[in-house]
Amino acid sequence: MKGIVYKSTGSWYVVKTASGDVYECRIKGKFRIKGIKSTNPIAVGDQVEFDVEKKGDETVGIIHSIEERKNYIIRKSVNLSKQTQIIASNIDLALLLVTIDNPPTLTAFIDRFLVTAEAYDIPVVLVFNKADSYTDQSREEAQFLQMLYKSIGYQCVEISAIKKRGLDQIIDLMKDQTTLVSGHSGTGKSTLINAISPGLKLKTTEISELYSQGQHTTTFAEMYDLSFGGQIIDTPGIKGFGVVDMEPETIGDYFPEFFKLKSACKFNNCLHIDEPHCAVKEALDENRIAWSRYRSYIQMMEGEDEHYRVNNYSE
Repeated sequence: MKGIVYKSTGSWYVVKTASGDVYECRIKGKFRIKGIKSTNPIAVGDQVEFDVEKKGDETVGIIHSIEERKNYIIRKSVNLSKQTQIIASNIDLALLLVTIDNPPTLTAFIDRFLVTAEAYDIPVVLVFNKADSYTDQSREEAQFLQMLYKSIGYQCVEISAIKKRGLDQIIDLMKDQTTLVSGHSGTGKSTLINAISPGLKLKTTEISELYSQGQHTTTFAEMYDLSFGGQIIDTPGIKGFGVVDMEPETIGDYFPEFFKLKSACKFNNCLHIDEPHCAVKEALDENRIAWSRYRSYIQMMEGEDEHYRVNNYSE
């Protein structure tokens, strides 16, 4: 039988067939995908083949193969283990929730997510949530960030999930798509999904007042069908987002504003650091490229993980 993985707990998988039948499945023996080393060999969104076994009164599915993925989002856990995790696969659209405070979303985190999505050909929309709670200062910061990322070519949408403002545009983007929702804990992912599709009734929790960070309400990634067509993938809140398996000479290609200037550099293998006549560095000096973006780039080139601990985003 064939189906799509709707939920992964690391040991059990909920698989849904085209006819709508749902099976609890497990992996047959040691399951590894060639070229990918991760904590989860099978991810939400994967298309799998499985057999059904009867064990007493129970019906159990045994996954024995996975179809080739069109894309996936993968990250490196920012801790001592350095394990990689595939968040989800076969994604048409990713919504990255950004909050200015409660909790703050750092540009370094945004840029890592965008670089990974660029590398795996996943379109991203930046969703600025909690607009109802902006102070004058946070509104200014939100407007500045939206202007910055729009100038690069990323679509930005401002919403208040809790007040249900600005959701029509989100729904239009999601129709008949498989959409991943990601962001830090506490940015309002589950609240947004509930506002879009109230029948799902996902659990939500309050922000920790002590640390202004969200509490994890989603433990495992899970996919849900939407009444207006398509699916949405709710994911656990992410603290750190380490990029995976990128050669230094390719990282700049996933910054669209760098890539546009690459051909104007003196050297075709320019790393945009110390080379003479670098078009990217010249644009940086002339404020045509944002310093926050260049700083993110340098951190990734240097092995970025340490910078998260400075900002209290270690895992």
